[in-house]
Amino acid sequence: MTARWAVIVMGGIAVSGCGNLQRLSEIGRPPAMSKAADPTKDPAYRPMTMPMPGTQTVPNEANSLWRSGSRAFFKDQRAAQVGDIVTVVVSMTDSAQLNNVTSLTRTSGEQAGIPDFAGLTSRLGLTSIIDPSKLISLSSANNNTGNGQIQRNEAVALRLAGIVTQVMPNGNLVVVARQEFVVNSELRELRVTGVIRPQDIASDNTVLHDRMAEARIQYGGRGEMTDLQTTRWGQQLMDILMPF
Repeated sequence: MTARWAVIVMGGIAVSGCGNLQRLSEIGRPPAMSKAADPTKDPAYRPMTMPMPGTQTVPNEANSLWRSGSRAFFKDQRAAQVGDIVTVVVSMTDSAQLNNVTSLTRTSGEQAGIPDFAGLTSRLGLTSIIDPSKLISLSSANNNTGNGQIQRNEAVALRLAGIVTQVMPNGNLVVVARQEFVVNSELRELRVTGVIRPQDIASDNTVLHDRMAEARIQYGGRGEMTDLQTTRWGQQLMDILMPF
């Protein structure tokens, strides 16, 4: 019996994966922050490829004060190359409200009969037993009413600095922003990734999330509060496998 329980426990650990092993190692202390590192060294990092327009060359004019690609006469302090820092501002307020009402009522009836089929009905003496004019009588009624309502309100406000990890051939910038902080044994993680245009970067070196293509915004974390609000993996497994 002891060996069987050991197999069950080891199987549970294997199913739960490395995530639970990390949580077990953090018992009695706050979650540990990951070390600050080059985001391109992350095993999950992949360079982004997107359709590019044809190459355009702008000739430089002699004795001209204007440089090709410049947005001002003076040096531009905004992010423009790999390693530069740009602040991503996420200010999202979404609301949706849908109301659907469906009402369906249908009534139908069919009646058929054979008053006298080739004289057989009267010859066989069936008129006293059945009514030939009402041999078949069908009726049906259907009533269906449905009501559906969806109401959603979401508000997210984030502001974090990111690093330009890639400059695309057309000048667009790939930005990766990541931030972690610990409050009362709860580790919160902020992650934003996407592609921005240099001209969408404001003069204070900030860019709005709605100007970011292929944006991926993640706000979550782990710790005691998250554990209390997350369904255990065993219950999740049962919810998926149980048919009722």
